[in-house]
Amino acid sequence: MVRTMTLKNAVEGKEYIIKQINIDDQELNAFLFSLGCYSGETITVIAHRKGGCTVSIKDARYNIDTQLAEAIII
Repeated sequence: MVRTMTLKNAVEGKEYIIKQINIDDQELNAFLFSLGCYSGETITVIAHRKGGCTVSIKDARYNIDTQLAEAIII
């Protein structure tokens, strides 16, 4: 059985490759794509925070909420 891991469970400072993003909202999906957050791209969790986490994508940092962090499969 293959175990899936989300950004919520990621180790801070470790680089991961995004496998999939489980979002039904096409507008949000397009926005994430514009930030460089899509399958095959690398992502690093800088810090876990109450209510979400700070991530690094393509040399930029973003804060994302817990619900979105759970939707990003690494």
